[in-house]
Formats: sequence, C-alpha cells, structure tokens
Amino acid sequence: MQGTITMPGAIGGSGWGSTAYDPESHTLYVKGTNDPALYRITKGIPNDTVGFDYTADLVHSSLGVTPDTTTGQELHVVSAQLPLIKPPYGNMTAIDLNTGRQRWQVTLGDTPAIRNNPLLKSLKLPPLGVAGAVGGTVTKGGLIFVTVGGNVLYALDTRDGHVLWQHALPAGRGYSNPISYRSANGVQYVVIATGGGDNAELVAFSVDGAR
Repeated sequence: MQGTITMPGAIGGSGWGSTAYDPESHTLYVKGTNDPALYRITKGIPNDTVGFDYTADLVHSSLGVTPDTTTGQELHVVSAQLPLIKPPYGNMTAIDLNTGRQRWQVTLGDTPAIRNNPLLKSLKLPPLGVAGAVGGTVTKGGLIFVTVGGNVLYALDTRDGHVLWQHALPAGRGYSNPISYRSANGVQYVVIATGGGDNAELVAFSVDGAR
C-alpha cells in the first residue's frame, strides 16, 4: 500500500492502441513511453465501477519533481512538474517478428511543457519525445501515421522511421489512433480525433497516390 515505483511506467511499453502490425513484412511498430509511475493499492468502498475493497490508485500514480520556490531565487510560474529521468520520454520502435530483433528505434515528437520550462532555459536539450499510450496506423504504401500523443500528426517511413511529413493539429492534442481508408473516388484519407470536449474535432487529410 506504500507503493512501488515502476519503469517504464503505467503506460510504458505496449499499452492500449500503441502497436501497429504490417502483415507483409511481419514488422510490429510499437509506441513506447519512458515515464516512471507509482503503483499503489488503496482501500475504498466498492461501487458500480470497482467491485473490490482494494484497487489501484491510478489518480496519484504520476511522479515528478516540483521546483523549490523557497530558495529566494526569482522563478517564473512553473505549470508542470519536471520529469525524474532524462529523455527520451517517447519513441517508436520497429520489431522484426520473424527474429524478435529491433529494426530501428526513433525518438518522436516533443514536449513543450518541458522544453520551455524556465528552469531549463540554459540547457541544450536533445529530442524529448512524447509520453503517451497512443500508437500509429501502418499502410501498405510504407507509411506510419502517428501522433504519439502530442499535437502533431507525423508520417514516418516504415523502412527507417524518419519523418516524411508532419502537420500541427488545429484543435491541439491528438490523443487517439488515426484511421485510414480509401473512398469511392480512389483517394486515401487519414482521419484523427483531436482536442476534447467542446474543442473536439475530427481532422482528415488526403494522401498523395504516388506514396
């Protein structure tokens, strides 16, 4: 009940929605998250969703460093905790399921709340990646469409993971898996759910038939 710190975390590795499989190349594309979490059991009153006396305390599972503002130093308002570990916080990995070996791994996306934190302004930070459980959609044309949980939709080359195209999402964070389909006129579309609540939007892109 005191809790255990776990790594890569509550949504690290392959959680819901974080994998895409290419049946032709037998390759699995996994969105990974490096974000330690505190797993703790708490006692409560059984209800309609939890039918047990004890359950996981997921509400208080996040871990981070809170800046000390009592040192007398002039600090700007910090809106988010700083992570406990160094980056990357999110990556995409291609795994050959015939051999179990890793084909490639890339850090993907960025985390502005960390990069723009005033306490880190003197640091030259590497690519940070984005922590999140959402994965991508792989297409027959050799593309992976993925947001990795951030506010940018990427198209990656399945051969090596490098970014071929990217587009900022107008409604903000795209914490969802994109879908892809071909319409009656032969055009392939990629659609992603973005934002949330009153700001939720479905954003659609068309794909050039040459790729």
